[in-house]
Amino acid sequence: MFQAASILRECVDIVRRSGAIIRDHWSRPRCVRHKGSIDLVTETDLAVEAFLKEKLAALLPEASFMAEESSAPDQQPGSLCWIIDPVDGTTNFVHRVPQVGTSVALWQEDRVVLGVVNVPMLDECFRAVRGQGAFCNDRPIAVSEAATLADALVGTGFPYDVAARLPEVLERLAAVLPVTQGLRRIGAASVDLAYLACGRLDAFYEAGLKPWDMAAGWLLVEEAGGRVSNLRNEPLCFGEALLASNGRLHDAMAALLLKTA
Repeated sequence: MFQAASILRECVDIVRRSGAIIRDHWSRPRCVRHKGSIDLVTETDLAVEAFLKEKLAALLPEASFMAEESSAPDQQPGSLCWIIDPVDGTTNFVHRVPQVGTSVALWQEDRVVLGVVNVPMLDECFRAVRGQGAFCNDRPIAVSEAATLADALVGTGFPYDVAARLPEVLERLAAVLPVTQGLRRIGAASVDLAYLACGRLDAFYEAGLKPWDMAAGWLLVEEAGGRVSNLRNEPLCFGEALLASNGRLHDAMAALLLKTA
């Protein structure tokens, strides 16, 4: 049976090399196209995705691909499938905000077995293989020990159709802000989840995510000792709003957000 650990080193090398494209393009004039009113794509997204698909296909020829710029929005992963977001946080990239991630996950049968989130402008590469812990630049990482909402720094994000869903977004903000230490909107879900895995955030929630936004980060959080579910505190399926936490806060966060689900 295929073992994800056998290709981890090569996968991390490929993802890190793709980061050179982002760094090379960082100071160039932006060529931006709108997929939606606030959903952007640049030539960098396309270049990174093409590089990753070429190199990962050579690494694991039997795997299919689900990638942000070349897959249907409602596509489901095959039994062995790379799930790729080449530039997570494209709006950050366009405005030169450094929290820009490349997210690569390997899906096998019914779960993620390998995940890499690279943040090239900050020289941080997060990785995990199921059952073997989570790491940042080869250092082991773990979720925080915050045990109460009053001590929790929470991350969130807003869907691209935020104007149509504004009451829902504001209701959740109104529930979370008064009872936590604060709330952050980083602008790249893969980076949010990596930051949760290494203890910088204590919880994170967001609706409207695609598989490529969350797949690698989902594994990072679980391998770092945290929990991932939907807002009803049930097993998460792609397409549902995500709740991730350090585990200690999960039930309290779920109870808070269930009122808005």
